[in-house]
Amino acid sequence: MADFTVRDATPDDAAACAAIYEPYVTGTAITFEEVAPTAAEMATRIIDAQAAHAWLVLDDPDRGVIGYAYAGPFAKRAAYRWATEVSVYLHPAAGGRGGGRALYEALFPLLLRRGFRIAMACMTLPNDASVGLHRSFGFETVATYPDVGWKLGAWHTTAWMQKRLAPADEGEPLELR
Repeated sequence: MADFTVRDATPDDAAACAAIYEPYVTGTAITFEEVAPTAAEMATRIIDAQAAHAWLVLDDPDRGVIGYAYAGPFAKRAAYRWATEVSVYLHPAAGGRGGGRALYEALFPLLLRRGFRIAMACMTLPNDASVGLHRSFGFETVATYPDVGWKLGAWHTTAWMQKRLAPADEGEPLELR
């Protein structure tokens, strides 16, 4: 594993996160976002995620922030509040060094401590690296939506994967922290 640190993101990390995300937005269908967010927009996203869920960054001692992972609401309805949607993005040159794994190894226990019970991840297919990473953490495919998004001149299929952060039980869940 490479020498890097995982830490909570701050708004000061917004420019680095926006720079990491921009090529995914403008050159791939990995995200269905079509306009890359500005650093100011990314700062707002970080603040919002930190308030109710989580946002972590991957710091390389030589290069600064080279990746991030975050959690946000899975759906708007109140009964979904114990489920969260997670995503991870790495600088294109940082792949294959264990950064995505390090981010998720820190993110999932944090979400569990905050009371979340289910993590959901959506990915555009094909994406062997993302599917493999999520499967290695115990995610299972729960839905596939063929040709659901149009981007870069083609239709794209997405998969939703799910991971239990806490065992299923019949009792009422604790309120989120």
